[in-house]
Amino acid sequence: MAKNNNDFVTHIASRNEDFPQWYTDVILKTDMVDYSVVKGCMVIKPYGYRVWELIQGEMDKRFKDTGHVNAYFPLFIPESLLKKEAEHVEGFAPEVAWVTHGGEEKLTERLCVRPTSETIICSMYSKWIQSYRDLPVLINQWANVVRWEKSTRPFLRTSEFLWQEGHTAHATSEEAQEETQRMLEVYREFAENVLAIPVITGEKSEKEKFAGAVATYTMEAMMQDGKALQMGTSHYLGDNFAKAYDITYLSKDGKLEYCYTTSWGTSTRMIGGVIMVHGDDRGLVLPPKVAPIQVVIIPVAQHKPGVLDKADELFNELKATGIRVKVDDTDQSVGWKFNEYEMKGVPLRLEVGPKDIEKNQVVLVRRDTHEKLFVSIDDLANTISGLLNNIHKTLFERALAFREAKTTNAVNMEELAEGVKSGFVRAMWCGERKCEDEIKKETGATTRCMIKNHDVEGHVCVHCGKLAKAFTYFAKSY
Repeated sequence: MAKNNNDFVTHIASRNEDFPQWYTDVILKTDMVDYSVVKGCMVIKPYGYRVWELIQGEMDKRFKDTGHVNAYFPLFIPESLLKKEAEHVEGFAPEVAWVTHGGEEKLTERLCVRPTSETIICSMYSKWIQSYRDLPVLINQWANVVRWEKSTRPFLRTSEFLWQEGHTAHATSEEAQEETQRMLEVYREFAENVLAIPVITGEKSEKEKFAGAVATYTMEAMMQDGKALQMGTSHYLGDNFAKAYDITYLSKDGKLEYCYTTSWGTSTRMIGGVIMVHGDDRGLVLPPKVAPIQVVIIPVAQHKPGVLDKADELFNELKATGIRVKVDDTDQSVGWKFNEYEMKGVPLRLEVGPKDIEKNQVVLVRRDTHEKLFVSIDDLANTISGLLNNIHKTLFERALAFREAKTTNAVNMEELAEGVKSGFVRAMWCGERKCEDEIKKETGATTRCMIKNHDVEGHVCVHCGKLAKAFTYFAKSY
């Protein structure tokens, strides 16, 4: 149980004693999700779904600012279509769910329930793209996907989850590779400036890359138990899918050329990341930009004349400036309300009572630091806006300091094995699959990403001693 003497919460497990149970307690007791009667699937409740809506809004704006548009493609994919790209179907085969009957009638061809949409989208691009004038095609889809997972945990790994997947087609390899890197940067900026989560970006190993891709790039974040969470990926697909699905265009020179394609995606897994990066033993700590309620107003002694009127006045003032605000004027005790909104991670609590009204002030309590501030009612919206920005900054800096403190360098396997017990390890690696597999077998850690622009000349692999090819982050992961 939580041990902090100042804690109101006594029914959330301690992060230090049982991190997985803490996570489960938090998501259930804050009404983020519930377990479904369908094994391996979650029900995202209104509070959790509002976080997803805010994530969608912020990301969608960024996609459109970079020239992308939204579309929607079918949930079902014919088996023959999926099999056209051999490496792709082999990579997803263990996770695919199949539809074999329509009503009482057996289908002549099995339908795959979308695990990802490269195949169905590429089949459409082959129809739509005829000339260089049709390029580039920059489409994003907000959808659900199904991957038949054996071990599930809400937000982090479920059989069905929500995501966005971008799919683009380009005239040249250079343009497609630029797109891959551009979207990785969009993800990084979003993670840091909206979710307040510091991330590391780099390239996945051959073993860890997306099935069918030439190269996969990732952003990785450290959770409070020291494990890595893959927060988003961007894939350069080369002309592999274009050749498999006949995506060609007539060039300016009148030659028939294959397109080069990309895909990139993030999912509701990011919500799990927010919880595990920022939460504490009192519950959620939500970054202001994705908090369903940014400020909760608690009327103190609300039965006394003028208190509820003042609370409503402040509500209207803050709402008019775009702040997401709520007044809790229910008959629950003030202590219960403090506990409830702390657990739900609301960034700011605003208390107002008869004495505050006399002094033309309110009390603001920060969720991130628990600091209590007495501030003037005059220009309150600007004061709160500044505090919300500061809370974001504090959360990001705290998470970054934690990650740096839990990241070590290793020059041998003893150091690597010890380091991944509690965090990330940076080490030189030869890039060979055999070494990668043996490191995982010996330590439980996987390669998270390779930092390609780091100097490796003269350095040797942490495991085998051969010349290094990549400066690599290793960690245990979700």
